[in-house]
Amino acid sequence: MVQLYNLHPFGSQQVVPCKQEPERFCGGGRDALFVAAGCKVEAFSVTGQELCQPRCAFSTLGRVLHLAYSEAGDYVVAIEEKNKATSLRAYVNWRSKRTENSRVCIRMVGHNVEVPFCETYREQMSIIEMPLSEAPLCISCCPVKGNLLVGCKNKLVLFSLTYQIINDEFSILDFERSLIIHIDNITPAEVSLCIGYVAVMSELEVLILKLESDPKNGGSVNHHLPKTITPVKEAEGKCNDASQLESDDFVMCQKPMELLGEKSKQSGVSIVLESTGLSDEKRKYFSVQHLLYRRFAPDVSAYVLPDDIKLHSLQLLPVYQTGSLTSNGKNLSPEKELLSLFCFFSLPHVGYLYMLVKSVELLSVYQYPEKSQQAILTPQFLHVITSNNLQCFTVRCSAAAAREEDPYVDTTMKACPPVSLDVCVLRIQLFIGLKAICHFKNHVILLTKADLEPIPERRESPKRLLSRKDTSVKLKIPLVAEAGWNLYIVNTISPVQLYKEMVDYSNTYKTVKTHSCIHLLSEAHLLVRAALMDDQLEPGEKAELIEAFKDSCGHLGDCYSRLDTQHSHLALPYYKMSGLSMAEVLARVDWAIEDGSQKYERGLIFYINHSLYENLDEELSEELAAKVIQMFHVAEPKQLPHILCSSSMKNANPLIAMSYLKKMDTSGFSSILVTLAKATMALKIGDLETHRNEMKTYSEMKLVCGFILEPRLLIQHRKGQIFPTELAVHLKETQPGLVVASILGLQKNNKIGIEEADAFFKVLCSKDEDTIPQLLVDFWEAQLVACLPDVVLHELFFKLTSHYIWRLSKRQPPDSKPLRTSEDLINACSHYGLIYPWVNVLISCDSSDDKNYTEDLSKLQSLICGPSFDIASIIPFLELLPEDTLAGLSVHVLCHTRLKAYEQCIDTLLERCPEAVIPYANHELKEENRTLWWKKLLPELCQRIKCGGDKYQLYLSSLKETLSVVAVELELRDFLTVLPEDGTVAFFLPYLLYCCRKKSLT
Repeated sequence: MVQLYNLHPFGSQQVVPCKQEPERFCGGGRDALFVAAGCKVEAFSVTGQELCQPRCAFSTLGRVLHLAYSEAGDYVVAIEEKNKATSLRAYVNWRSKRTENSRVCIRMVGHNVEVPFCETYREQMSIIEMPLSEAPLCISCCPVKGNLLVGCKNKLVLFSLTYQIINDEFSILDFERSLIIHIDNITPAEVSLCIGYVAVMSELEVLILKLESDPKNGGSVNHHLPKTITPVKEAEGKCNDASQLESDDFVMCQKPMELLGEKSKQSGVSIVLESTGLSDEKRKYFSVQHLLYRRFAPDVSAYVLPDDIKLHSLQLLPVYQTGSLTSNGKNLSPEKELLSLFCFFSLPHVGYLYMLVKSVELLSVYQYPEKSQQAILTPQFLHVITSNNLQCFTVRCSAAAAREEDPYVDTTMKACPPVSLDVCVLRIQLFIGLKAICHFKNHVILLTKADLEPIPERRESPKRLLSRKDTSVKLKIPLVAEAGWNLYIVNTISPVQLYKEMVDYSNTYKTVKTHSCIHLLSEAHLLVRAALMDDQLEPGEKAELIEAFKDSCGHLGDCYSRLDTQHSHLALPYYKMSGLSMAEVLARVDWAIEDGSQKYERGLIFYINHSLYENLDEELSEELAAKVIQMFHVAEPKQLPHILCSSSMKNANPLIAMSYLKKMDTSGFSSILVTLAKATMALKIGDLETHRNEMKTYSEMKLVCGFILEPRLLIQHRKGQIFPTELAVHLKETQPGLVVASILGLQKNNKIGIEEADAFFKVLCSKDEDTIPQLLVDFWEAQLVACLPDVVLHELFFKLTSHYIWRLSKRQPPDSKPLRTSEDLINACSHYGLIYPWVNVLISCDSSDDKNYTEDLSKLQSLICGPSFDIASIIPFLELLPEDTLAGLSVHVLCHTRLKAYEQCIDTLLERCPEAVIPYANHELKEENRTLWWKKLLPELCQRIKCGGDKYQLYLSSLKETLSVVAVELELRDFLTVLPEDGTVAFFLPYLLYCCRKKSLT
């Protein structure tokens, strides 16, 4: 049962001053109405609320059977009949027709106009003759491109709208017969065209196609679908054979069928595309895609005449986004990007609305309370006429288009009423003798004629009436004067005005909290959405609609926040779309207590909870914060510690918060959060003793788990920036290790990013962007120790080594005591390696006693000695650390050693610190590098001993140790070759004897 609301979508109405009874009529863009009667078409000016006035009139060559107008190209096209012959003509430049007797130019379609006649065509209306091989049955104009589709028996003819360019300032509208679509088994009763989409309707069948411009099949002139007989077609053949067996008591009907998408190829309808353009280069469509086929069968149980069971009102309705102007600039309407496309058609008692483009889907089925005669679909309404009523149904076009346009619909960001929402009737307006309807802009055009009821000459049984051999009944009409008629223009009221009425109407349902309130407000919301899709809105009108849209979102948010429904979560996106602040939403809440207890619905709790989680840049007043605390204490007590951490609750009274926290059940894992929340409130109150006692309740590891559960205990976000909480600032002084461990835990659980964590420590320690506090260095070291998988090691190494080098070069002490020593890091982290022994020998010669300096140096040396460190990354920074100190020297030699520059390191150590040469050689000159003992170190020591100097004794002792190693490694003959020729025999003799003894022992 369709729900009926007694609203008022229709406003004022007026009578069109026609001179003759209208036979056909149609809207003319946004400001004109065309009425055909006899062999004449009258154009009336329709602007706003002003009276309809005659604009011009022009004669046709015959009686008008079908009339259509195209806004693209601003032309009128008609199927005319004269002497039982039908023809097709287009009327161009009709606005230049001043009087009925003004001169008219007549030309054939595609006829090239000579330049001398251009001024004539500029000032006169033109009639374009469009000859066809078969009689035209129906026509349709594309609302976007202005192309013309003509339905003939077993085929459709497509005329493309073109322009003959006369000169730079003037062009003439023309058509080109570009395509013929041959369709077997369907005789078009109505057609509809929109861009490349074609809809064809017979008495009981509907076929929707899409013309494809993909040239993959463009090798052949014509595109033929396989003509194999499908099972469906075989069944039809059997049905045709059976039709010969019909008797007076039986009617043979085809089976109803609905085929969507590719399955519609199985309909048995053969489609052949025949390109009729002058050249293949101008071909636009190469293939066809089947979208929908639907066939209906007469309802024989209704006891009605078969002539009454026919489809009517086929229509394609586009919804598009406005793009740039067309390239040639000749089309006054903007080029439109198709967003979604809808197809409507109707039986006498039921209508069907389908969505096309991305998918083919049945959106709505309209059940009419009585037999319909015609229907018109608009983005906002479906207007249906019966014999005595004008019915206004709601539609779901805007709901479907919104989901095509915005991917954020149906998320926590945005919402829209569902496409499956039941349709309703906003109004049933009484009109006697309705015959036809059309719509344009905000006008509904109605033709009424008060027919006298015919009297049957005889009565037949219902069974007899269904017989195909006698389906007519002779009717006897009294010989009276011709019945009266009227053509009305009914103005629909503005969407904003109707929206306000719908909101007022919905207030009657609020007191009883029914779902009808949500339904009607959803209809109002979709009404405003549909109005906003009009691409020709005035700025003031659009601003008014946007304000109504936000207002509708607020009302829907109120409904979902107050009513206990399964969709209560929709309160969040609707309130977001409304633009209301959290304080404004809370001000709309009814805080009255019923039956001595306050009840808060799930939708409101869901909205407040999510809003407080999203760190909105809004601070609630102390009064509202207290109400929120009370709300969650009653409805969601487990969320109370979380909501107290929100930056929006900054003004909450800590005493009130503490009192509610003490009432909470502290069992379970959430007790840690309650403890941390109490410690935070105690700190705000200034009760340090209570704060310390609460923090001592759990171990540091469990406290870290609490901070992971609720990061806002430490971190707040305001206006896109990160800020530490009062608790974080206090813990920095009292428990800095807990802060570092907690932020590390947050990073490990993806609660905070790397850059965000760095920024937090800088703000926490009140440092500017370029200054690195020690607590941040402790955090970097902790990251290395923790070996987080998402941390890029080379970036972390870069941060630490560059900072170590910077502090060593500036001899800058840390601003706080480091949490870990180099020994702690070496024992806890594999990335910090054991410092090589020769480095300790080298450093022991340094007289520096600055502990911080030696700690930074040891950490840097340990990183370089580690297995994961990339030495090449540190080379550019070595310039900051000069070699004139032993600390700098140790780093340089370490780096060059890792780069395998052993000879350079030996030279450096012999020159700067000979004491470290032998420890260096013992550690580094092994395996394939052992030859450097006698090829590099031995000759260098001999040479320096010859030169003498202050380091003579150091060189001499190093030489003795070198000779001991070489004597072990080399054979006697090889050993002799490496000894200096001018050396003293007595000095080298013990090593030679050892080498000989070694050979004799082996």
